[in-house]
Amino acid sequence: MLIDGPDSAPATIVLSHGAGAPMDTPYMTSIAEGLAASGLRVVRFEFTYMAKRREDGKRRGPDRMPALLAQWTEILDTLDPRQSPLFIGGKSMGGRSAATFAAEADYLNRLDGVICLGYPFHPPGKPEKTRLEPLHAATQPTLIVQGERDPFGNPEEIGAYEISDPVRIEWIPDGDHSFVPRKRSGYTEAENLDLAVRHITAFVDRIMTVSKS
Repeated sequence: MLIDGPDSAPATIVLSHGAGAPMDTPYMTSIAEGLAASGLRVVRFEFTYMAKRREDGKRRGPDRMPALLAQWTEILDTLDPRQSPLFIGGKSMGGRSAATFAAEADYLNRLDGVICLGYPFHPPGKPEKTRLEPLHAATQPTLIVQGERDPFGNPEEIGAYEISDPVRIEWIPDGDHSFVPRKRSGYTEAENLDLAVRHITAFVDRIMTVSKS
């Protein structure tokens, strides 16, 4: 587990990694440190299959969704319940599992929102095989930060989907699945990551403002 930001932060965000990379990639670190610099507390963790890879170096596929959801319960049980508001999310598969957990779990009343970084709306090249169930079932405020060139779901494809009202999508200009733009776009990776952090902090601030009113 990695923690950025003070225990006294006004909100805690628990983030999980994507299917193929651990919690301490430059991408995950940039997001976590950017949010911490904004005054938020970020807790990163690894699913069991990824933790085992760290131990023995063997590549493994992700656990099935029921196992991932059980691990969300385990990690949230380690947190001080007084640390709220509480948001959960992650990159790609991590965000999908967080959205599924928020829609199904007994933690519903404890969670204040969900943050998905590059939601895998469908497998690349297969827009007909959608993964929209967690978004249809969403009852908590949900933020999806998505690259405009994400092969897992671009603006044209996602515009045709029916998504629940609590779900809000913010687009990262010319970004791929990790928000990296093409050089000719005029944008930079650092700028796009900073924009993602600003979208997240604005989302958290908005929910905290509403909860106080």
